[in-house]
Amino acid sequence: MQMISVRSSAISAVGYDPETGRMKITFTQGHTYDFCRVPRHVYEGLVRASSKGSYYNNHIKDRYQC
Repeated sequence: MQMISVRSSAISAVGYDPETGRMKITFTQGHTYDFCRVPRHVYEGLVRASSKGSYYNNHIKDRYQC
């Protein structure tokens, strides 16, 4: 899965596989987490969000466990 760098104080990179719905998020602290069955619009929303940390907290955190 290709990761793209993002501008955020909380998140450094995001990757998404549209075939499986798997998303990876690398946080600035260095940890990478997998999320499963993530709808494409959620991934795209994260990439476009002006505050990626807030978007993550409101739309992704504690959801989409693998």
